[in-house]
Amino acid sequence: MPDGATLVVKLGYRGAGFCGFAEQPGARTVAGELRRALETALRRPVELTCAGRTDAGVHALSQYVSVPVTEGEAGLPGTRLMRSLVALTPDDLSVRALLRAPAGFSARFDAVSRSYRYRIADSDARPVLAWDHAWWYRGRLDAGAMGEAARCLVGEHDFRSFCKASSAVDKPTCRFVESLEVTRVVEAGEELVAIDVTGNAFLHNMVRTIAGTLVEVGRGHRDPRWVGDVLAARDRTAAGPCAPAKGLTFVGVKYPELTLTPWE
Repeated sequence: MPDGATLVVKLGYRGAGFCGFAEQPGARTVAGELRRALETALRRPVELTCAGRTDAGVHALSQYVSVPVTEGEAGLPGTRLMRSLVALTPDDLSVRALLRAPAGFSARFDAVSRSYRYRIADSDARPVLAWDHAWWYRGRLDAGAMGEAARCLVGEHDFRSFCKASSAVDKPTCRFVESLEVTRVVEAGEELVAIDVTGNAFLHNMVRTIAGTLVEVGRGHRDPRWVGDVLAARDRTAAGPCAPAKGLTFVGVKYPELTLTPWE
């Protein structure tokens, strides 16, 4: 099938009802639901490539999925295709925009950087609207100390200490973290601790392990300088726990300028 262009779907989803992004036999997944919708709309099998796979329970505001299309399909009206996909997808999955990229574009390999936000509700009171997308930590965290500890993770490093050990066997674990900030934010009337991280790519469970490690500092169990020791150890057992999946949201992807245009 000759490619006429690449359809890029900007996708959001609430992760609670999915066993992650990647398709799995007998499991409800983001890719499975999107594939069914696209195959119904285009009336043929499709190949999906995503910007970054998310685990079970992880949310997304701006996941990007690329689908090669034929020259004929490249002429489909965007409004009609958008309406079809919205009608064919479940309520916990949102087709937020349809974009056009050149033939051969890959949502994964053409990504320049990816960004995540991890949310923590640090209070004795149970969170209300943030319940489904934040980790409820019963107590108060020192966000300033967490931010201080996070600074040593910015830059190019071997993040073996911060990824699932089994996923790092015989694989490169160096990654570049462009920015990592810890701030207090107010969302829908509730105060949260937000950990915002942007990097070129991430290892399995890397952001959640960073979050769990920073919480050890925030709760006063570790000195901020300890995180540098964790990084140098290159050993998963040196780091803190992997934070709960529901606090993590995939918030964005950056692509080379002018690569994506609206599908009109």
